[in-house]
Amino acid sequence: MTKAGSKGGNLRDKLDGNELDLSLSDLNEVPVKELSDFCGLTHLVKLDLSKNKLQQLPADFGRLVNLQHLDLLNNKLVTLPVSFAQLKNLKWLDLKDNPLDPVLAKVAGDCLDEKQCKQCANKVLQHMKAVQADQERERQRRLEVEREAEKKREAKQRAKEAQERELRKREKAEEKERRRKEYDALKAAKREQEKKPKKEANQAPKSKSGSRPRKPPPRKHTRSWAVLKLLLLLLLFGVAGGLVACRVTELQQQPLCTSVNTIYDNAVQGLRRHEILQWVLQTDSQQ
Repeated sequence: MTKAGSKGGNLRDKLDGNELDLSLSDLNEVPVKELSDFCGLTHLVKLDLSKNKLQQLPADFGRLVNLQHLDLLNNKLVTLPVSFAQLKNLKWLDLKDNPLDPVLAKVAGDCLDEKQCKQCANKVLQHMKAVQADQERERQRRLEVEREAEKKREAKQRAKEAQERELRKREKAEEKERRRKEYDALKAAKREQEKKPKKEANQAPKSKSGSRPRKPPPRKHTRSWAVLKLLLLLLLFGVAGGLVACRVTELQQQPLCTSVNTIYDNAVQGLRRHEILQWVLQTDSQQ
């Protein structure tokens, strides 16, 4: 940058009340070292920066709120700072012979006369206000996106913390249930151990007398009488057979048959006296 003290001279020498002429100063950017703060010259009403090599204006150029006349002819400006929208008192503007952005160039127009330069000031000011509003909306949108992203992160963090709390709660419940089951199992085992001596004590007498209970014995008289009847019947058949053999066949001369015949004769005599019959009837009445 060529300092104002070389080709352009001292800024204080060029400052004329509310007007400042820096045209043909071969500037690369607005000088700020000669004055404490160039954009702090809020009293400026007219500023001529034409025919320099300015590629951009300061970002806080909008602080020159009292500026009414601005000449930026024949520089290297492409865009204007967003703060340009704050120059609400601007009435005249010349942006000819700058490599302006196509949109800005169309808004600025030709500025070939006083009327067109006034229109340029009004249109560019409105355009920069729209740009400022768009940027503000974009800034708000980014802030909203950031807030939404922050909300999502916070919600995700809360969900994670809630999930961790639920997991810890479930683990505690499972641990409590496991301990309860272990305690119940120990109590059951202890009760079982206490029951074993009682069972052994109750089973000891049974082991001496036998594990199975004895069935009640059948009625002795009924069973004995049936056996006795069967034996008597068999004996009767045997005696009858032997008696028939000894009386009818040739065996009657044998000593055994002689004894049988004698017994038969005695039995017949006894029956005639009803002794055996009386004995049978008495026994039957007792049963």
